[in-house]
Amino acid sequence: MEKNELIEKINEVLAEEFEIEVADITPEANIKETLQLDSLSLVDMVALIESEFGVKIKSSELINIQTFAALYDFVNDNQK
Repeated sequence: MEKNELIEKINEVLAEEFEIEVADITPEANIKETLQLDSLSLVDMVALIESEFGVKIKSSELINIQTFAALYDFVNDNQK
């Protein structure tokens, strides 16, 4: 999957799941703030990304994934 396609798919999946507008998701935006995630919904987001894109996000890696750009890069680099 091309990176642009991947970004669009990630945005669509997250916007639908967390009931926000796709336009609210920008690469430099903070994931937790944009999606209004608490610790439980953060776990839900990780599970959703893992199941949709076939990646495994470890807790130690999640610390470094603060923005959507970082999430896009992680999924792009680790996709099977």
